[in-house]
Amino acid sequence: MSWYKFAVEYVDARWAQLGGNSRKNMAKTLTATTIALLRAKPTQFAPAAVRTALREWAFNTNRRPDAPRDVVAILRWVERNSLPVSAWEDPEKVDQVLRAIDTRLDGKQAAAWSRKRNRRILNVAMKYAVRRRILRTNPLPKGKESTAAVKTTNAVDKRSLPNPEQAAAILDWIRRRPRGGERLHAFFATLYYCGPRPEEAVAMRVEDVALPDPDADDQWCELLIHTATPEVGKQWTDTGEIHEQRDLKGRAEGETRTVPGHPALTRILRQHIEDEELKPGDLLFQGESGGILAGSVIRRAWRNARKAVLPRTSSSHPPDGASTTTETRA
Repeated sequence: MSWYKFAVEYVDARWAQLGGNSRKNMAKTLTATTIALLRAKPTQFAPAAVRTALREWAFNTNRRPDAPRDVVAILRWVERNSLPVSAWEDPEKVDQVLRAIDTRLDGKQAAAWSRKRNRRILNVAMKYAVRRRILRTNPLPKGKESTAAVKTTNAVDKRSLPNPEQAAAILDWIRRRPRGGERLHAFFATLYYCGPRPEEAVAMRVEDVALPDPDADDQWCELLIHTATPEVGKQWTDTGEIHEQRDLKGRAEGETRTVPGHPALTRILRQHIEDEELKPGDLLFQGESGGILAGSVIRRAWRNARKAVLPRTSSSHPPDGASTTTETRA
């Protein structure tokens, strides 16, 4: 069996079990792997076209049957020039594939988390091949050898966090945006004071916010986080929608969590709900047309606010991988 044929069958076997982002990441990893396992470079096709054909069509179960003619031609060439799965028995070829998935298109090493994710995805594929008796053993490095090159940490670099003055300036700049500023101000204030993931915040309903009575002595509010709505792209969801509804990341199915909100956030959300005339079942943070707040709008507002507010301060010895400006670290 060729590696390409195996990879396509593996995607189809896993597709229904995975969410949109996992499908997308699997396709990216298998694309780099497949290109590394070609007998020759595709001189008659542009490299970008080959990557797109593999990532967006070959390794997408829903879209593959509708691939356009030029994409089909590329995929047929890939299938003819794909090495057999037995190529994994060659240690030199394994090392070549690992270098490929560890390297970005510009030739630089990928971030540690990306390398770790790629290897995890490939490791699952290898275990599948072993279970199907396509491979005798898992050829990927094991134990310390497998993690030495991809050490990661969950610790937060405090230098990447905005201080209270910077946060206040950013929120104020966003609030004064001429288009949707007030709405985005409430969204970013929620991220700052309560720390939900953006995909969790955009899924919140008004009824998920417990606000105290305006005259109460205790003005802390409470947020109920129970759903995430990540933006994964309509080609990766079963519904054809850009977003998909998921349970909270890293938690059991159906699990929720409550988060206390500072009195400052209570004032902001109370005013936001009043100004937007929101009902209990409405999305708390909406786009201009009343739907889910788009990730592109969120990213653009945050990027412009950082650029406008945060000063550029040089650092003579930045940590490995860190920016040399406060603007891009915060």
